[in-house]
Amino acid sequence: MNFPMPDLWLLVTFAAAIFQTLRFMLQKMLATATLSPTGATFARFLYSAPLVALIVAIYLLRTDQTLPPLTAQFWGYALSGGLAQIIATICVVTLFKSRNFIVGVTLMKTEVILSVVIGLMLLGEGVSWPAFGAIALGLGGVLLLSTPPDVVGWRWQDMWNRGVGLGLASGTLFAVSAVSYRGASLEILHDDPLLRAGVTLSVVTGAQMIAMAAWLLWRDAPQIRAVWAARRVAGWIGLLSMAGSYGWFLAFTLQTAAYVKAVGQVELVFSLLASVLFFREKPSLRELAGVSVLCLSILTLVLLI
Repeated sequence: MNFPMPDLWLLVTFAAAIFQTLRFMLQKMLATATLSPTGATFARFLYSAPLVALIVAIYLLRTDQTLPPLTAQFWGYALSGGLAQIIATICVVTLFKSRNFIVGVTLMKTEVILSVVIGLMLLGEGVSWPAFGAIALGLGGVLLLSTPPDVVGWRWQDMWNRGVGLGLASGTLFAVSAVSYRGASLEILHDDPLLRAGVTLSVVTGAQMIAMAAWLLWRDAPQIRAVWAARRVAGWIGLLSMAGSYGWFLAFTLQTAAYVKAVGQVELVFSLLASVLFFREKPSLRELAGVSVLCLSILTLVLLI
C-alpha cells in the first residue's frame, strides 16, 4: 500500500515515538542497575550500528542500487549531529537518576522548541510568528517542570538546578542532531528516501559506536564488559534504537526537523503511561501542570504547521 509523502512522515514519526519510549524505559533500567549513563548510551549504538549497516547493504543488493556519493557537507552534518546526540543521550540518561521518568523525558522535549531556532540558523527552515507564540507557551511549561517536587515556593533561584541543566542541555543537543541529520540526508542526491535515510543512519550510528568504544577504552573500560554482560536487555535497546532511529531519519528526509519533532511529542503521552504503569512513579501536581502546558504548546504548534 502506497501512502502519500505527508501521511508517510506522520506515520513513521508516530512509530518512532513509540520505539523511543520503549528504548528509554530499558535504558533507565540499565542505568539505574548495572550500567553508567555512558555505558547505557554505548549499548544503544553497539547493538544497533551493525544491524543498520547490514540492512542497508541488503537493501542495496535487493534493489540493485549502488551507494550514493557522500559529500564533505554530508560528513560534516552527519558527524556533528552524531556527536551532539551522544552527549544529549548521556545527559538524559543521567537525568533519569535525579528526576522521575516523565519529567526527564519532558525536559528533554524542549528540543521541539529549540529545533525551530536551530533549523532556521543552519538550514533556513523557519516558522511563522504564531508558531513562536506556541513556543513561548512551551517555555512556561518548562519552568513549571524545572522546580524539584520537594521545593515549596516559586523563587527564581529554586527553578534552576542540576536536573534543569541536564534536561535543557539534552534538548538543545537533540535539536542540533535532528537538524544536522536532516541536513545530511538532503546532501545525498538520490530519489529513494528509504535509501537516503538508511545511509545517513548507518554512517551516524557506525561513527557513534566507534567513538564511544574508543572513549570507554580510554576512560572506563569495565563498562564495555558490563555492556556485553547486559546484552540480554541491551540487545533489545539496540533493536528498538534501530527501529526508532530509522523512523526519525526517514521522517527528517521527508519533512523539516521542527515539524517532525513537533508531531513526535506524542511520546509524552507514552512516557506518562510508562512512568505510571511500569515504574510506579507518581508525578507531582506541578509536574503534571508543566506537562499539560507543554503539551498544549505542542498541540498549538502542530495545528499551526
